[in-house]
Amino acid sequence: MADLKVNDKVMVIAGDNKGKTAKIVKIDRKAGKACLEGIEVRERHMKKTYLNPQGGKKTIHVGIDLSNLKLVEAAKVEKKATAKKADKKDSKAKKGAK
Repeated sequence: MADLKVNDKVMVIAGDNKGKTAKIVKIDRKAGKACLEGIEVRERHMKKTYLNPQGGKKTIHVGIDLSNLKLVEAAKVEKKATAKKADKKDSKAKKGAK
């Protein structure tokens, strides 16, 4: 499903979380999975290492297959029209300056 993007609101249509809606946090297109906010979150026990001397627990997202998601509400796309207008004004000024 190429139409799903980050910050889209989706509904899970299959599996243990069927019927729940959430926002997409991350998408892995290669694996065909999406991480949803608050759904399929697990705790991972981390071993003590040089970089992590205390060890402890870390929360990770377990991805849900894209085929099990249905788009409910698309994320709003912010248009950068003001930047384009400014570029056009600059280019017109440069043409006149020659």
